[in-house]
Amino acid sequence: MNLRLRDDQQEALKRRAEEEGRSMHAIVLQAIDRYLEQEADRESVRRLGAKYAARHADLLRRLGE
Repeated sequence: MNLRLRDDQQEALKRRAEEEGRSMHAIVLQAIDRYLEQEADRESVRRLGAKYAARHADLLRRLGE
């Protein structure tokens, strides 16, 4: 996989890496991990929301009246 960044992204990432004393690679891997974790959490919330909306549809309908 190749990651192509815009020049401004490359420079900002390089500065951040230098400030943190880390490699650009490490920062990008951390960002990917965070993204994947957030998306997994969002999917769990969507699934649970749909489950409880179906289970409590009558109550939700009455609350909306």
